[in-house]
Amino acid sequence: MRRIAILGSTGSIGTQSLDVIRRHPESFCAAALAARSSAAALAAQVREFSPAAAALVCPPEGFAGENNCEWSFGEEALLDICAREDVDAVLVAVVGIAGLPAVLRAIECGKTVLLANKEALVTGGALVMEAARRKGVSLLPVDSEHSAIFQCIQGRPNAHPCRIVLTASGGPFRTWSREQIERATVEQALRHPNWSMGRKITIDSASMVNKALEVIEARWLFDMAPEDIEVVVHPQSVVHSGVEFSDGALLCQMGLPDMRVPIAYAMSYPDRMGNVGERLDLTRAGALTFEAPDFARFPALKLAWEVLREGGDAPVRLNGANEVAVDLVLRGELPFFRIADLLAETLSREGARPVREVADVLDADRRARETAHALAQRWTA
Repeated sequence: MRRIAILGSTGSIGTQSLDVIRRHPESFCAAALAARSSAAALAAQVREFSPAAAALVCPPEGFAGENNCEWSFGEEALLDICAREDVDAVLVAVVGIAGLPAVLRAIECGKTVLLANKEALVTGGALVMEAARRKGVSLLPVDSEHSAIFQCIQGRPNAHPCRIVLTASGGPFRTWSREQIERATVEQALRHPNWSMGRKITIDSASMVNKALEVIEARWLFDMAPEDIEVVVHPQSVVHSGVEFSDGALLCQMGLPDMRVPIAYAMSYPDRMGNVGERLDLTRAGALTFEAPDFARFPALKLAWEVLREGGDAPVRLNGANEVAVDLVLRGELPFFRIADLLAETLSREGARPVREVADVLDADRRARETAHALAQRWTA
């Protein structure tokens, strides 16, 4: 029985993780659940799964939790969950840079980290990987693409990949012209053709910033040079990513687009679970196509390699500016197509500074957010 804490349990990844636990109560238990502000949803999960602890970062006024478990509140509540002795693994599915302190706390406490928060590696990649090495902690990817890569390299300790191929669906605007994208609405950006995800990551997918962040995440997870990471647009979302070895062999992981599969693989690693997702029938899959990404229509994607080459806190500033941009888009205060412009201009305002500790990350994030907010005023809808 693996005792799992889920940070972000009321979100898309969190609810699908709980579905895996629901299907396999003999193998997993939800030892602790945490959410940001969805009090009613979290309380319902607590009633069903009976965790020992629950945490709510921003509780509504007067909310005191329910008496059937230990409740905690505030920003420190997530960190307290990570340190609990009755937790074996922490699934970090909170959104944004808020996941970085939780990942670091879980590592310091010797917990296995199931990583569904790419921003932790985008902003603190060197710090996180060094902490994991020092503590001997496993960092298991939950993102479908990084899980695919991880699965492809298992059992080959002496055969480091020479190239990583990250697949991208292309999002809802894959076939749109630049002129059409410039007229895109928030509602159109939120209609992902293949995946059911949270609002923030769905906007990131539409702008292809999500893939840019995944390039940075892959650089740290798999110790790859940026120039050895390639993005290929694959609209069917059946091939989830792959790795190429020195002899030219390209190994790919395939399956229907269902996040429960990579979630279950991370939760059960090194084993595999049955009763997770629907099986892929290749005879009914149809044609699988692949395209080169169009940087002219999706200019935010190329920023991944630019900030990796620049190094230092450049990826932190990219992420901070993007979190501001997406928030403004979702509130209807910034046109969708201006996301890439806002990111590029924010990055251009200063050069990279070194990142030696978490304080450097937080300072770079703060500066980027202030700059992005100031720049966005010219484009506010």
